[in-house]
Amino acid sequence: MSIASFKTSARRFGAGSLLAFAVAAAYAQGPAQRPAPTPAPAPTMSAEQWRQAAVADVEAAYLITLDDHPGTVDPANPDFARNLEKAREGGQALASRVRDGAGYAAALQHFNALLGDGRAGVVLKDMPPAAPRWPGFITAWRGDNMFVAATTPGGPAVGARIADCDGKPIAQLVETNVFGFGQRSGGTGPWWTFAPDVFIDQGNPFITLPVQCIFIDEGRESRLTLSWRAMDEAAQRLRDDSFNGVTLPIGVSTPRYGLHWFALPTFQPNDTERAAYGAMLAEVQAGRQRYLDASAVVIDLRGNQGGDAVWGLNLARALWGEARVNRRLKVAQARQAVLWRASFANIAHTSFEAADLSEQQRRQLDYDPAVVAQGMLAAQSRDEKFYPDPARRDPVSDSDRAENLPGDPAPFTKPVYVVVPGQCTGACLEALDVFSLFPNTKLIGAPSAADSSYTDIRLEPLKSGLASVVVPSKVVVNRPRSAATFYTPAIVVNDVEWSQRAFLKAIEADLVRR
Repeated sequence: MSIASFKTSARRFGAGSLLAFAVAAAYAQGPAQRPAPTPAPAPTMSAEQWRQAAVADVEAAYLITLDDHPGTVDPANPDFARNLEKAREGGQALASRVRDGAGYAAALQHFNALLGDGRAGVVLKDMPPAAPRWPGFITAWRGDNMFVAATTPGGPAVGARIADCDGKPIAQLVETNVFGFGQRSGGTGPWWTFAPDVFIDQGNPFITLPVQCIFIDEGRESRLTLSWRAMDEAAQRLRDDSFNGVTLPIGVSTPRYGLHWFALPTFQPNDTERAAYGAMLAEVQAGRQRYLDASAVVIDLRGNQGGDAVWGLNLARALWGEARVNRRLKVAQARQAVLWRASFANIAHTSFEAADLSEQQRRQLDYDPAVVAQGMLAAQSRDEKFYPDPARRDPVSDSDRAENLPGDPAPFTKPVYVVVPGQCTGACLEALDVFSLFPNTKLIGAPSAADSSYTDIRLEPLKSGLASVVVPSKVVVNRPRSAATFYTPAIVVNDVEWSQRAFLKAIEADLVRR
């Protein structure tokens, strides 16, 4: 399954897309992550065939997760095993009522919702669900409320707040219709990204679509009966823009003299984007003085949903200095370690990985799969659940704690504003970890997502060919940022339109206060 397929599924299947985002990002990092090919779903399936597929796939997802996922035996996460049992029970309750592809998707997304971990559950194949519908307007979640972000003639006013639908507060409707059918991590970041899907009809047979909603515009209340209609590509683009705004291409620009704007919309770059990153980093390294003399620097992560953390790390090294960044990371991560889940399937996967790697791919990894496979096998023979990664860290010294050392480049102390989107997870969060090590950094935008501790993901295809199970092989322990921790911006931007202009206005106001 391609990363593009993950992204398409993410758009189509609502709140479950946070899981798809996280898995696609993690999947992008490993050179040898190769899911086995899955058969294309049958062009037509009877209601009974859809029901049987849903029942079988929920059960298989449960069993594979139970056997191989590190969360089921993680002493630091006792809720995982309990949530897995709930996911099985709730997923099967809906699977028994499935009659079509949309119902199948909803049942498996409900399994994800009850499991509740960003690196666990099921990723759906890029199969066509029911054609999406909308009521003629797109919404945006800002702060604790939902607002109209775009509309068609005769629809509610842009900027109007949606108070309730059919007598239910809008937040309650989002909890039931959106987050009841897709994993979400802790915090409010996922609300910014996925709450608007309450007004996107995916054909889910297990929810009731809103019929009549109350809108409040400049103190005036109006009631509108919703008219659901087919959603075209233009409407889908409006939906994407509602939480990210119009993102900028990779690179650096100068919106006004002395203020430099770095756009990092993806950490999963294609060849063209890799070249753009190379050019941007080369420019910073060659002309670092202009940033030392700047009035402010902005690092824009809108659109970013993780991938390879090296892109954010390289920018930090270019701005603050490589040795200085490396020292701070070493101190921050001094106690961090990795444990490999020693199950039969994980051992087999790592052994095959060791045999199949090219020399170039082996150099890209930070571990030797052959050594890890042997260690996991030995741990299993001792009836141990985990194999500790053999990598050893050098102890932290006094010089590691030094803010500046001889040979360091000149300190970079000008104000840095990092624009955070609600879907920021994986390597996007790792970039925030690095940028936040320096006191001249201030976060602006939305709360981020949180991030699971489980990593090194592979996908186990289900027999139906309609979905795959997410199976991480290892858990990161003693990470400075816990699995439940998310970033809250110092400056929250609640403008309905998340434009560069809106962020510049907030940044300029903060610079005046400084």
